[in-house]
Amino acid sequence: MKKKIITSAFSNLYTDQRIEKVCGTLHGNGYQVELIGNDWNGAEQMERPYPFSRIHLVSTSLKTAYFEFNWKLYHLLKKKADQHTILHANDLDALLPNYLIAKKLNIPLVFDSHEIFSEMPAIQGKMSQKLWRYLEKSIVPRIKLMITASRGYANWFQKKYGVDPVVVQNAQRRLDFNTEIPDNHPKIFLYQGAINPFRGIDKAILAMHHLDGVVLKIAGDGPRKKEYENFVVKENLRQKVQFLGKLKPDDLRAITLMADVGMSIEENGGDSYLYSLPNKVLDCIQCRVPLVLADLPEMRNIKSQFDVGEILKSHQPEDIAEAVKKILGKGRLSYQSELEKAAKFLCWENEEIKLLKVFEKASE
Repeated sequence: MKKKIITSAFSNLYTDQRIEKVCGTLHGNGYQVELIGNDWNGAEQMERPYPFSRIHLVSTSLKTAYFEFNWKLYHLLKKKADQHTILHANDLDALLPNYLIAKKLNIPLVFDSHEIFSEMPAIQGKMSQKLWRYLEKSIVPRIKLMITASRGYANWFQKKYGVDPVVVQNAQRRLDFNTEIPDNHPKIFLYQGAINPFRGIDKAILAMHHLDGVVLKIAGDGPRKKEYENFVVKENLRQKVQFLGKLKPDDLRAITLMADVGMSIEENGGDSYLYSLPNKVLDCIQCRVPLVLADLPEMRNIKSQFDVGEILKSHQPEDIAEAVKKILGKGRLSYQSELEKAAKFLCWENEEIKLLKVFEKASE
């Protein structure tokens, strides 16, 4: 019988597609998977084919929630883990308790860094960044089994800490595309993902002043949502910008399939954004939707292999509008053969092979 895997993350699990895919693959390949998250952002009902639980947090600030989660996770892992367990920590904010229990029991630990947590824009220049960097520097060089979400991230960790992460991109499962391309009026320009700073959302909103016959749909939720909703009103763009809220993965895919242009126009808000390969890029590729892409390394790399859209000249609203017009001018149909090639290459079926090898190594 294969070993038990305890996967943990500071997440309410509901919209975390990477964790869902990883756990689904491990469960489908005979591992006994147990998933632990928390209820920090609510605890929506969900179904999984393996056991899961959410640690209840009473903290009212994110700063204290991290401490509370790590403390409670440590004691939960202490109860649940044994000599037949592989621990699987998702991101730096769940790593410490996993590392301590793995060391205590002398059992394997797999660390999945979805991003460069210590370099995220939200903590730049804050005391919390120093704490996360200290934790990272103390533990990551000792990690034997690590995966991360982009080649840029892997190179960063290798250069900084001498580790050699396996790259498991956050691609979607291959979608056999047989959807008729819609003739939308107005055309749909889509943003999907968290409504956070440095995502280029405010610039895309301003770009709508320069686009006729186009509606910007923003699917997601996050700390900047209210601010951007007010910004849309202030700019008198309520007829051209729609906020769809947080959607279930199936509902989001249905919206994405209907879009004419997707966008991933992250700004360089620190190394975590600089070297990211956002989920939305891979989601749009599977839905065969061409993209406006930021001029950042991982997106340039995809564009150099497959003509899946247009790279931005700058984040000026006029340049964003120009890139959208260029894609609309060519038409979604003209990008289909390149999107099809990219979809076959950039899919979860290729990524999970690498994931399973890591857990086979952990099982030895």
